[in-house]
Amino acid sequence: MDYKDYYKILEINKKATPEEIKKAYRTLAKKYHPDRNQNDKKAEEQFKLVNEANEVLSDPEKRKQYDELGENWQQNQQAYNQQRNPNQQYYQGNSTQGFDGSDQGDFSDFFEQFFAQQRGSSRQQQSRKGSDYESEMEISLEEAFTGTSRIIQLENEKLRVTTKPGAYTDQQLRIKSKGGKGSNEGNRGDLFVRIKVKDHPKIVRKNNDVYQTVDVNLYDAILGSDLIIETLSGKLKIKIPAGTQNGKTIRLKGKGMPVYEKPTFFGDLYITIQVQIPENLTEKQIALFEELKAIY
Repeated sequence: MDYKDYYKILEINKKATPEEIKKAYRTLAKKYHPDRNQNDKKAEEQFKLVNEANEVLSDPEKRKQYDELGENWQQNQQAYNQQRNPNQQYYQGNSTQGFDGSDQGDFSDFFEQFFAQQRGSSRQQQSRKGSDYESEMEISLEEAFTGTSRIIQLENEKLRVTTKPGAYTDQQLRIKSKGGKGSNEGNRGDLFVRIKVKDHPKIVRKNNDVYQTVDVNLYDAILGSDLIIETLSGKLKIKIPAGTQNGKTIRLKGKGMPVYEKPTFFGDLYITIQVQIPENLTEKQIALFEELKAIY
């Protein structure tokens, strides 16, 4: 049974902060995720190791015990156990058997012996919840507005993940019992899906409000007009008042993003008018503008 250097697995140093551990885990979990490395056994094994390392190092108590025992964890664990119960006999050696003599997998070899507890005169392995998994789901702004779904491949299982209207970047969806398998009949971990909303070429979102620029020709800006525009909620008719200035903002209340989990509440839509100056005028048009200029 080999010592597993969890710091090396997560590519961090032993003084890493909880935030650095979390960041390293997310980066590596994304890199080795089964969705990106289908039929790649090495990536699958590394994905499991990354989750295992994160489970220990992200827990302050487990990390403390791990740091105290270190590479000589077998000898240190034995000495610790003898101090707690000097009459208890403990297993020694490098076999793949646990303290109770039963066969263990790679994870339980190191991890379960590491954190096992005594019960009476015998040492029994506690059931342990499986590791939590993380994944990322990218959606468009239109999909964030209406809600959508994606199929996620998780090892040998396909899951449909659904978002509600108003989803936002860095929102985290929790799917219970879809993470790693537990040991000794322990519960499965959870799957956390992080949402990323892609930037829109014409619309900017700020919380539940959206901002949009609309081109208006000079004549409509001067004389006023009704204009049909495309928005996230569909086509809308807006009134351009006569004498509208370039850069004017029109607020359309309740035409922004839906508020997450509050389907009857919406943000606002802010329309910024961008007046288009005509180019390549004819001689007649120039003459008319000269006449208007003189009158003005």
